[in-house]
Amino acid sequence: MTDGLKDIEVLVLAGGLGTRIRGVLGQTPKVLAPIGDKAYLDYLLEWFESFGARRVVLALGYRAEAVQAHLAARPVSQAEVVCVVEPEPLGTAGAIAFARRQVHGSPVLVMNGDSFIGADLSAFVAAHRTAGASASVLCATVPDAGRFGRVEVSPQGRILRFAEKDPNAGPGMINAGIYLFEDALFQAIAEAQGPSLEKDVFEALPPGTLAAFPTDAPFIDIGTPESLERAEAFFKLVRTGR
Repeated sequence: MTDGLKDIEVLVLAGGLGTRIRGVLGQTPKVLAPIGDKAYLDYLLEWFESFGARRVVLALGYRAEAVQAHLAARPVSQAEVVCVVEPEPLGTAGAIAFARRQVHGSPVLVMNGDSFIGADLSAFVAAHRTAGASASVLCATVPDAGRFGRVEVSPQGRILRFAEKDPNAGPGMINAGIYLFEDALFQAIAEAQGPSLEKDVFEALPPGTLAAFPTDAPFIDIGTPESLERAEAFFKLVRTGR
């Protein structure tokens, strides 16, 4: 275990409706999707704890009570887990703004609750501190960037632009949905004119504001039936390295 998150709180955006996989999960919230013998949330919490995390805030919405019941039945672990339930769907930027009062310190690790990358979070934190940016974005290299939209990065390691989704994009670097935010970025979120972190906050920032942390670590987004079906094999790969 490393201690890269020992002094950094974690905010997970886990309030989405999971519309694309509702046919598979039924009323189960996406963050509780069963993968092998445990819920996706358990993989996330174990991952944070492996980097020394002491406090994790879950921004919940849809079926929040099911997530809270799951946590109540989970054995006591290293990290304190706090739930914040949005009163209505607020979008990614809105959910962060709503949960901000429960998250302390700077930077804060913020992540989408439906994606995972087997990256070294200690190295991500170190790179962020060196970059001196208001926010850093963990970027994954994937064989098909078309579904996600490509990230264009300068030679200095700053994000120039988030390209639109393109079914013919091929291999490329994408936003993996994991960030380190300083107070200045939280202020930009509070002042945003819309509910989307990506569209209404990131794309409104001057090019070069955000630092990129590229990695070749394995990445998965469990938001579709096809990717959820691959998740058990994915996590076995991440745990064993093969």
